[in-house]
Amino acid sequence: MYNSVESFMDMVKTKNPGEVEFHQAVFEVVESIWDFLQDNPHYMQAKVLERMVEPERVIMFRVPWRNDRGEIEINKGYRVEFNSAIGPYKGGLRFHPSVNLGILKFLGFEQVLKNSLTTLPMGGGKGGSNFDPKGKSDNEVMSFTQSFMTELQRHIGPNTDVPAGDIGVGGREIGFMFGQYKRLRNEFTGTLTGKGLNWGGSLIRPEATGYGNVYFANEMLKTRGDSFKGKTVAISGSGNVAQYSIEKVLDLGGKPVTLSDSSGYIYDPAGIDRDKLAFVMELKNVKRGRIKEYADKYGCEYHAGKRPWGVKCNVALPSATQNEINGEEADILIKNGCICVSEGANMPSTLEAINVYLKHKILYAPGKASNAGGVAVSGLEMSQNSLRLSWTSEEVDERLHNIMKDIHATCVKYGTEGKFINYVKGANIGGFIKVADSMLDQGVV
Repeated sequence: MYNSVESFMDMVKTKNPGEVEFHQAVFEVVESIWDFLQDNPHYMQAKVLERMVEPERVIMFRVPWRNDRGEIEINKGYRVEFNSAIGPYKGGLRFHPSVNLGILKFLGFEQVLKNSLTTLPMGGGKGGSNFDPKGKSDNEVMSFTQSFMTELQRHIGPNTDVPAGDIGVGGREIGFMFGQYKRLRNEFTGTLTGKGLNWGGSLIRPEATGYGNVYFANEMLKTRGDSFKGKTVAISGSGNVAQYSIEKVLDLGGKPVTLSDSSGYIYDPAGIDRDKLAFVMELKNVKRGRIKEYADKYGCEYHAGKRPWGVKCNVALPSATQNEINGEEADILIKNGCICVSEGANMPSTLEAINVYLKHKILYAPGKASNAGGVAVSGLEMSQNSLRLSWTSEEVDERLHNIMKDIHATCVKYGTEGKFINYVKGANIGGFIKVADSMLDQGVV
């Protein structure tokens, strides 16, 4: 038994050396639930937390493939099957040069609690490769993904592990992998989510993470008698999450003013309206261009190599990648009038930034709660596949909206501290309880 957060983290760091993102994710959870564990010592006696931070299975493999020049290239492939206490492993595949085991373990650990919060029967997992799809032809992406799936297919299935997309893995990549899975297994099953609508996909899936994040932020604003109407909103990223966050912010009367990619960010004080959003979608989803082209077209500010957290805004929706807001940037956000931060990406705020939010008692939603809409609709896609049915976009959107309201209610239940709602504590305790109780019910496994 460990007598402090520090002693527990010493154990985690010793067992998982060098995996700094994983250490950060575990610390953020353990610190917020530690008092709850002291009040409920049966979890500690059964070593549930020690079991929960250790993946049930880690799969690593090589991925050889041939580029358009006829040369063989080799990448690393991973699948971290973290926890299956409440359902089959569920979580995305990330294709990006930064991918390593530590990042996938952080994402998989977060996914366990996120999936628990959705109320759907899904365990947690994550996978991917250090392959970079940027600049690759369709033939090269197909060559890589088919080789990747040739190995991964041994370890996944609709009742075992159901991967989805993530950074670098969109409809094209899911399609190639699904085709290879079907060829090798001779079965048509819902073993991947994010599929095309013609072959088992769900309406609202591309929109789900962005829509869900805005729905959650709106629920937070309601607790203070407020809404998105008239709010200036800073958004990072320019992929699906950012694009559909803008769409929903516009629906609710807000004014989005920023977008970014790895090269820099644009600031459009006039607001990103629906016509401008359509340009962004064409630029990013079809042409795969850089966000600077937006500034060139519309004559607004472009800041190379920077992030958008220095602009004046009321709401911030970080939707790019992990650790994109540090403590100094969090301070600047609050000084510039930000009253709400809701995370569309996974762990985009550093521990220092989170401490700033909590110190100033602004509305702050950790990604495991606020961006759970994506995996929630993936779960709804699994349900539709099992039923051999397709729901309308209105039905899926209504279910998504209700799931985000339920997640918010869970956070309020476990995170209320006087008049302040600590969404970090609420999300972590709420997600932990369901998984921990299920693990206890199933014995020492």
